Amino acid sequence: IKSPTVPNEQGLRRADNDGVTVVTLCRPASRNSLTHAILAEFSDLLAAIRADDAIRVVILAAEGPVFCAGHDLREMTAHRSDPDGGRGFFTALWKHSNATMQAIASLPQPVIACVQGAAAAAGCQLVASCDLAVAAETARFSTPGVGIGLFCATPMVPLVRNVGPKHALEMLLTGDAMTAADALRIGLVNRVVPAGEEFAEAMRLARRMTT
Repeated sequence: IKSPTVPNEQGLRRADNDGVTVVTLCRPASRNSLTHAILAEFSDLLAAIRADDAIRVVILAAEGPVFCAGHDLREMTAHRSDPDGGRGFFTALWKHSNATMQAIASLPQPVIACVQGAAAAAGCQLVASCDLAVAAETARFSTPGVGIGLFCATPMVPLVRNVGPKHALEMLLTGDAMTAADALRIGLVNRVVPAGEEFAEAMRLARRMTT
């Protein structure tokens, strides 16, 4: 199903197959967290996909046990020692993050999230920004910023657009992780399948759109 490709240095991989593009987060050792560089590369990759008339569906997947843990906290913490306390870095980071999420939502091609593991904070935002989502039954979804004194304000926007306000606020205000079954119940994902079958199911769904 996947075409042979080589991951680039930013931790993203693109594989094209008969009208379906698979974009894979490839930083499993870092829980596929989103660095500033990855977000910039992600935006460029999405722009290339937007301009490619041969691509009809996009699947967003990830390697390893975690789909995406959100922003890279180690990178963010390191910039606290900047002369401005990290203000400039954080401003640029949020700008790239919002641009990436908006680029996903505005792609002319439908985007399917293929969630094999935990999707937390900006990782949950990634799922909510996609048009459709297939999840393994072991996947978990959370916006845990409150646990460290933060509020996941930017993930809130696509989350509220996907699920009812009360469901969204429960996630945002408690930080509790939601099971794949509950994510299906409230409308955050479309399908839940046994672990290990999520990519095949996402590809089947993509093929339904291209035939």
